[in-house]
Amino acid sequence: MLKEKMIEALNKQINEEFYSSYLYLSMSAYFDNIGLKGFANWMRIQAMEERDHAMKLFDYLLSQGAEVKLMEIKEPQHKWDGVKDTIGEALKHEQHITQCINNLVDIAEELKDRATNNLLQWYIDEQVEEEENAREILDKLELIGDSKQALFMLDKDLAQRVYTPITTNE
Repeated sequence: MLKEKMIEALNKQINEEFYSSYLYLSMSAYFDNIGLKGFANWMRIQAMEERDHAMKLFDYLLSQGAEVKLMEIKEPQHKWDGVKDTIGEALKHEQHITQCINNLVDIAEELKDRATNNLLQWYIDEQVEEEENAREILDKLELIGDSKQALFMLDKDLAQRVYTPITTNE
């Protein structure tokens, strides 16, 4: 049985994950509007993954007989100062989510909640990947500098990303 402190923290994280989805969907729209369909595709898939992350927590709470309390999702930013700024903000956001997950692990450890701690290990691994992916794109943008041709090639590469849904019991 989950303690109230853990339930409250997991519900807050559901909100963080849904906000992440909104933010990346907003970034997708931004990239589409500036003609970078590959970046838009990459961010749209990122948004779908974040929704899946929220649903994994949602389903976990329900499986534990806990109440899910959906909260208002704040409006995300809509415009950025170019491609590097947008990806840089995505990386900063992933670092924020990593800290949120680490805080959840701290609570699970404090409460000796081994089941939730076990679930959160998946999120820790996921955050390592999320930060790495954003950092890799940012590094490529640094390398290409002002080359529109290289940006076009990177955009083409990012267009190849395909959505793979997670299962909530992964």
